[in-house]
Amino acid sequence: MFSGILGAAETAIAPDPLVGLVARLELTAYKATIKNLTRFGDRRQGTARNRAALDWIEAQLNAFGSTNTTRLLYNYFPTDPRWPSGPVNKSPRLMAPGGARFRGQLGPTGVNLEGQRQLDEKLRALNAQPGDVGARASVYCTKIGTTHPEEMYIVSAHMDGHGWGEAANDDGSGTAIVLELARILLAPDVKTARSIRFILWNNEETGLNGARAYITQRAGLQGQEVPVGSGNYPEPKWLGVIQHDMMLFDHGMPRADGTVSPVQRPEADVNIEFQATAKFSAGAQQLAWAFVAANEAYATDYPAAVGPHMTNTDSVPFMDLVPAISLRENERGREIGAGWDPHWHQPTDVFTTFSDQDFRLGLNAAQTTLGAIARLAGAAVLK
Repeated sequence: MFSGILGAAETAIAPDPLVGLVARLELTAYKATIKNLTRFGDRRQGTARNRAALDWIEAQLNAFGSTNTTRLLYNYFPTDPRWPSGPVNKSPRLMAPGGARFRGQLGPTGVNLEGQRQLDEKLRALNAQPGDVGARASVYCTKIGTTHPEEMYIVSAHMDGHGWGEAANDDGSGTAIVLELARILLAPDVKTARSIRFILWNNEETGLNGARAYITQRAGLQGQEVPVGSGNYPEPKWLGVIQHDMMLFDHGMPRADGTVSPVQRPEADVNIEFQATAKFSAGAQQLAWAFVAANEAYATDYPAAVGPHMTNTDSVPFMDLVPAISLRENERGREIGAGWDPHWHQPTDVFTTFSDQDFRLGLNAAQTTLGAIARLAGAAVLK
């Protein structure tokens, strides 16, 4: 009797059609995309290398089949061009950005401003041009939904970096996730009920300026059909924003001497953050748990963890307008801000610093987002 019941239950479970879609993500392709981004050095905003990287990203989106790739144009004039540097305050009582509290050992952190600390002469020369002021651009494209083109999810990362390295992790690792997801979801045999916009922000490192410019220019256009009756929605209604920022390095807490293990820790995980104080915190938390469920279903190696202290990334300007989350290697305020990643904004943020275990953590974040977005947007693979 029992075997018959189990047999019936087993036959009632249909295969998940999204498994094959997520399987299109491959470690070699993800690494290759990061490697290509590192050809442009640290991609500091306001430089020729930043503009060249933006051209390359746009070409990639078009090669994936995008017919609506767009540049968001804005101007950037910093009020204070200086960058903070030096070690973090060692007091564990101080609050980290986003409302978290530092715990345990803290390591040194800051932004490297000294070119001579980059020992690779070619990379040092590539990164030598300082950023100027004036015209800037972010780039995006959209997978148009077949049933609800007037609604969309935003999948994003920032393409700029600094620190005199290659910005391989911050944020080549996140940019590569967005590009890999665009490659897969823009394929002609993939359809989605709702729209998905893939955005690569600029000027994240200067204060989230690219994301803020997007909100200023486009928030008021949401859901407008242009022209009326055309079925064309230049800015579909925002359903959620998913940011990817630093995806590779989860080696654990600094030791007593401030150093960090060179090996990815076995209990590494994909951190999914929302901001508990945001106006849309309830929806953001619900979105975060949907990503945890997708991680359980599709990620091959590393689990997901949810934290309520999203901060200092391009999803933050959206958090009082729409459910917004970020995916990271560690909690941004409590862990990255406490020195858990010694390569953050440093000359050592280069491709060769990271192992396949590190890159696989980023791949698992990509699997998590692809599975979650495919479910939320109603993706299907045509036969």
